[in-house]
Amino acid sequence: MKTKILFIIIISTTIMNCKSVSGKDHDNAITEKYWKLTSLDGNDIKMEDTKKREIFITLNTKENRFTSFAGCNTINGEYILEEGNRIKFTKIISTRMFCNNTDESKLLEAINLTDNYTIKNNILSLNLGKRTPLAVFKAVSMN
Repeated sequence: MKTKILFIIIISTTIMNCKSVSGKDHDNAITEKYWKLTSLDGNDIKMEDTKKREIFITLNTKENRFTSFAGCNTINGEYILEEGNRIKFTKIISTRMFCNNTDESKLLEAINLTDNYTIKNNILSLNLGKRTPLAVFKAVSMN
């Protein structure tokens, strides 16, 4: 009888710990979302009237490519996701229009330095180690 109860507890615990690809876990996916920049290097980012578009990043699952608009220039490249919310951005390229935008160089630096990410309540943080997030984004619905 004790063996049967122990077996049921182990199976129940295993099932409860399994992650589902639907429901809330899907909300925590990093790919196939439009992520609007809200904070960079610890400073809040606001959409200014002089800006044509907001700063964002998207990660395409099919090609493992990312696209970002940094305020003036577009940044593209590839990304690698690994277990434990590890991420590495590689083969990074950027257009080279002249801009007087300090956020742009900070975003490019954040993308280059990032080695992990966290997502909670549709807020994405790009991090370096366990330090304060380099960049924070909010998922924006495309509907």
